[in-house]
Amino acid sequence: MPQRKTKKPPSNAPQGIFDKKPNIKIQDLVFDPEYLWIIACLLFIGEIIINVFIINRVKYTEIDWEAYMSEVEGVVNGTYDYLLLKGGTGPLVYPAGFVYIYMAFYYITNKGTDIRLAQYLFGVLYLATLPLVFRIFQKTKKVPPYVMFFVCCASYRIHSIYVLRLFNDPVAMFFFYLATNFFIDRNWNWGCFWFSIAVSVKMNVLLFSPALLLLLLTEFGFWRTIPRLAICAIVQVVLAIPFLLENPVGYILRAFELSRQFFYIWTVNWRCLPEEIFLNRYFQASLLALHIILIVLFTLHRWNRKISPRCQLYPFLKPQFMNFTLYTSNFIGIAFSRTLHTQFYVWYFHTLPYLLWSTDLISPVRLLILGLIELCWNTYPSTSGSSATLHVCHFILLVGLWLKKDHVRVTDDPKEKGKEV
Repeated sequence: MPQRKTKKPPSNAPQGIFDKKPNIKIQDLVFDPEYLWIIACLLFIGEIIINVFIINRVKYTEIDWEAYMSEVEGVVNGTYDYLLLKGGTGPLVYPAGFVYIYMAFYYITNKGTDIRLAQYLFGVLYLATLPLVFRIFQKTKKVPPYVMFFVCCASYRIHSIYVLRLFNDPVAMFFFYLATNFFIDRNWNWGCFWFSIAVSVKMNVLLFSPALLLLLLTEFGFWRTIPRLAICAIVQVVLAIPFLLENPVGYILRAFELSRQFFYIWTVNWRCLPEEIFLNRYFQASLLALHIILIVLFTLHRWNRKISPRCQLYPFLKPQFMNFTLYTSNFIGIAFSRTLHTQFYVWYFHTLPYLLWSTDLISPVRLLILGLIELCWNTYPSTSGSSATLHVCHFILLVGLWLKKDHVRVTDDPKEKGKEV
């Protein structure tokens, strides 16, 4: 039989249209960050099933939801003096954004009585957070796909914080990850807007602020940074107007209170110390001092690298550097926190893989640290051993971040702004 001739591509065909696509191997799906989105899609589908199962089969535990509802009910009834707003667990100590969001929950859930509907709302919040986190990992191309399993399905504590406890911490972190997506797209105005919304829900987001300030100064310089900071400030003021008009001092003292004394019984990280030391003001001041010192050291010696002369005119901050700086700033604050409660785990849970894979630690050690941290946060009540183990894991990660080779933080080619160099 005559041999069949291969059809030649037309001369005007777009380049590469007839090129044979390389086969994707199993190991690529597992280890190559380029294909992380495939695993992420599968895990997202799995998470829908897991969340529905947990909501319907695992018993809900009341901790703060009723207190939240009582606090916002006071506002619904016309009380705008923060000193008079309180719930079952004490006074209202969150900024105005929290009030508006939980007021919406209050109305949607029949004044907070429809717990099952509230759980489903938080299930949606959990699922809405995942694509934001996945997109950050996909953009930075640092974390291998198999690690996404630990970000999703493997954590009992994180699912509990969302759909079994209904804490406000996940709400704040949703807006933070939304802001981060705008940052890595270099849409700084919207990023600052959503960052400020996150702060208005809970103050822990301020732990990212030293890094954000550095990024803004690097990207815009001093004078052009001011309008972005103004966006953050204006959001806070506008949201707080009803409360500022009623009692401005009371609002500021309660919504941004830094002097609160926490109970020893709830601490996850300092159970290894006697209660009298935990409550000691000098101990707390020492932690704050160490926090500030570490932020300064990282700013001067790890984050604030000199830009090469050819990049000075048109620098583009790389997503990898943005994430590294923001996440490290937050992690330092957590490592030197005067106390961590179980719901605070969500403050850095989704950032841990990125931080660990930003170090030179070998992968088995990284996975071991992830597992030990998860174990520590699932130990309730905490023990001397669990809190000491948590500090050891934090210390190893902190040293790894410090010893990491210099990160290239900018590129002068806009086409390269999303690539590793």
